[in-house]
Amino acid sequence: MEIKLKNAEIQEYVNAPAREFPKYTTQLMNLANQNSQGTRSRVVGQMSDLIQEFPGQTFEEWVIWYQEQYPDAIDNATDKIIAMIENFSVVFPKIDRDLVRSWVEDLVLVKTFTGLRFQEAILKKLTEMKGCDYRLAEPYEESLGIDGFVGGEAYSIKPSTYRSQNLAESIDIKIIFYDKKKDGVVFEIPEDS
Repeated sequence: MEIKLKNAEIQEYVNAPAREFPKYTTQLMNLANQNSQGTRSRVVGQMSDLIQEFPGQTFEEWVIWYQEQYPDAIDNATDKIIAMIENFSVVFPKIDRDLVRSWVEDLVLVKTFTGLRFQEAILKKLTEMKGCDYRLAEPYEESLGIDGFVGGEAYSIKPSTYRSQNLAESIDIKIIFYDKKKDGVVFEIPEDS
């Protein structure tokens, strides 16, 4: 039997105060916090460790103990987050329908296309490095695990997580492993390429 405790129930069970915030404010504060890194451990301490070190039992004891350990942390975090909120307030007037439409087009059209077509970009980069031509695999070649050819050499392009999977398939061609990052793709070229 699976039982789910909602955060409000947990707060009630441990006698921690429940707070109400105006609609949408927590989403904006969360975003400002992510951007400013206001509640990172270097600012407020490593919470998972601190709660283990905490010698008390009640919420009130926790507040006193934490503030003794980190007397300026709440104010420092607040300062970082409010500075980011102020940055947001400067740019809010610049966000109009045209800007939002441009952002949606970039996300849906550009980033989707480039995010799904980076395999071709990997082949092009390898082609540039080797000084030869490339081509994408034909459908029958794709069924053999081939994604493309560089200078006549067949390549399969796989995520790095593919290495740790125990798959029955066997690919007898060179494999380029990649990791998608926030700002692009990092890939490894086989040694003898």
